[in-house]
Amino acid sequence: MDEVKWLEVAVNTTPDRLDQVCAKLAAAGMDSLVIEDEQDFLSFLEQNRQYWDYVDQELLDRMKGVTRVKFYVTDDEDGKKQLEQYTRGLDQEFTATPLTDNDWAYSWQKYYKPLEIGQRLYVVPQWMGEEPVPAGRVPFYLNPGLTFGTGSHASTQLCLEGVEEHTVPGRAVLDLGCGSGILSIAALCLGASSAVAVDIDPKAVDVAYENAALNGIGRDRYTVRAGNVLSDKGLAAELARNQYHLVLANIVADVIIPLAPQVPGLLEEDGVFLCSGIIDTRTQEVEAALKQAGLTLIRKREKNGWAALEAKR
Repeated sequence: MDEVKWLEVAVNTTPDRLDQVCAKLAAAGMDSLVIEDEQDFLSFLEQNRQYWDYVDQELLDRMKGVTRVKFYVTDDEDGKKQLEQYTRGLDQEFTATPLTDNDWAYSWQKYYKPLEIGQRLYVVPQWMGEEPVPAGRVPFYLNPGLTFGTGSHASTQLCLEGVEEHTVPGRAVLDLGCGSGILSIAALCLGASSAVAVDIDPKAVDVAYENAALNGIGRDRYTVRAGNVLSDKGLAAELARNQYHLVLANIVADVIIPLAPQVPGLLEEDGVFLCSGIIDTRTQEVEAALKQAGLTLIRKREKNGWAALEAKR
């Protein structure tokens, strides 16, 4: 099997336009962004002195005065189509650079550190798996792959807080738009009996299974499928054969709105629908769609211009 090659896409911008660029990329479907900013970078170095060996003068010089957003797509026809979709409407310059194996470690892994989420969760990049876990925290290990979320995005953090609150040991979870599997695997680490995860991108299947295996979770508890629940009626019917205590959708407003009518049929009587990836300006539209689908909003979480909604039947 050929090794997957990647393109690193860098969008140069300014501090005052950073949020706008991130929002445009997220609205186009890219939810795994790396933000490079000189001040953030210097503060990252200060907090993570053990990584200084990896930082050479050339990198320090390159970061001087910089604000840029990076993301990654596969270096093939699919990736180039995604690139066109993500950058359409951006008025900033961007570069797309093929990555070598060394660049993978240099440009990607070294920028991530463990994240404390909510009261109990502790998201640990796989390459930092030997480090001690803070007392009272439940670790879960992640090798995100370049196109999938690492937990650092505000919408994923909001969703993880909801996962922590609503996961009930011994009850099942459905994760729609699972990406790297971060939400459903977190629920399994917190005691969910089983989880089914679906993503439109076939590459997500292997990534999610690998991340589950890092946490000692096998296919007896975790099922990952590729498909589109909006257009594939067979897949939608298959999912609806079971009901779930927690249904997750960390996607975007334009997918959550048409998805809403399917949700009541997927929820157990006391189940919770948790949706995120919603830019705050679209929150009211999503709330209206949930209400029209027969769901009652029970909580709204907000962070950095993003919202997560929790609803019941």
